Amino acid sequence: MTERGTSSDKGLAAAPDGAPRPTACIVLADGQVFRGHGFGATGEAVAELCFNTAMTGYQEIMTDPSYAGQIVTFTFPHIGNTGVTVEDDEAGQAVAAGMVVKWDPTEPSNWRATGELTDWLLRQGRIGIGGLDTRRLTRAIRQQGAPHVALAHDPEGNFDLERLLAKARGWKGLVGLDLAKDVTCAQSYRWNEMRWAWPQGYQPQLAPVHRVVAIDYGAKKNILRCLASTGCDVTVLPASATAEDVLALKPDGVFLSNGPGDPAATGEYAVPMIQGVLAADLPIFGICLGHQMLALALGARTVKMNHGHHGANHPVKDRETGKVEITSMNHGFTVDSQTLPAGVVETHVSLFDGSNCGIRLAGRPVFSVQYHPEASPGPQDSYYLFERFAAAMAARKAA
Repeated sequence: MTERGTSSDKGLAAAPDGAPRPTACIVLADGQVFRGHGFGATGEAVAELCFNTAMTGYQEIMTDPSYAGQIVTFTFPHIGNTGVTVEDDEAGQAVAAGMVVKWDPTEPSNWRATGELTDWLLRQGRIGIGGLDTRRLTRAIRQQGAPHVALAHDPEGNFDLERLLAKARGWKGLVGLDLAKDVTCAQSYRWNEMRWAWPQGYQPQLAPVHRVVAIDYGAKKNILRCLASTGCDVTVLPASATAEDVLALKPDGVFLSNGPGDPAATGEYAVPMIQGVLAADLPIFGICLGHQMLALALGARTVKMNHGHHGANHPVKDRETGKVEITSMNHGFTVDSQTLPAGVVETHVSLFDGSNCGIRLAGRPVFSVQYHPEASPGPQDSYYLFERFAAAMAARKAA
């Protein structure tokens, strides 16, 4: 195995000979070992390793259900400096398996903070590791693809590296894995909370004009808030909902949420539902995994990416208007644009690698995007998509 030392000895336990002893390590399936300082929960986690380039929103990222089965390396070094607050959770608990940072989290400095990141991770049962070379780790991910890894935190610094390596190599990975069933809601519920606004905070939508069914493949709270803020009365259904379940609620439109895992695996049960809704000629809006589900239902295919897109600074070009949006992304699979059938228009593309970022069904109010337009975290360039969905529902009702 190849050892990678820590970039900082801050907080490391002392070995018997007085030398600093790392209290956490991350072992890649190719044998590389990175040692550092553990914080948060103790124990072990096995997952795919990705990197995220966002400078803010670490709490939203850790609670984004789309990160199920992944450990996140943050390329921005100042993680933890704004603390945590329950208002920023995108799900009921942390979903990402762990976090990797360059510097240990510092004492928070933010007026909204109600706690510290390290304590929050401990309560959430998630492991953090700091004090290592995240630039080297990020380069390894970019060059070799998102690796399978084992992350361990032991305050005594005792690690069985061979066993951790075997666990990393034995993990099956995300291909063929349906994770939406693990993060979806157990039963349907109503949602009326709108986006956060100063000074009121979160307020309810008291005068909705559109009835929307949202399919929860791992929906983030702020996506549902954006729907409510555009005048939607939202009923959330589990990922396993059928077309009959959806249509029984007589919605004005159907929303397909973000989520984790291999879209082809989730599509086994999601595609028939979407095709049933398409037959009913309802407006449909999909995001992230929901975008991939819609593409599969229309006849396209999806593929695993080398290291995916994870960050809040991804440039996307709207091919129909020529405008460029800076977007928030989190996906490791993508729609293969070469497989889009006739009648399905590619609307958006990534300016990083040219991969597909949006589609629409010609002549129908059916569209989806790969990125997260709710901006949690990230820029708000793409909020108009929620308004477009609301306009499509209004036009259908007026026809």
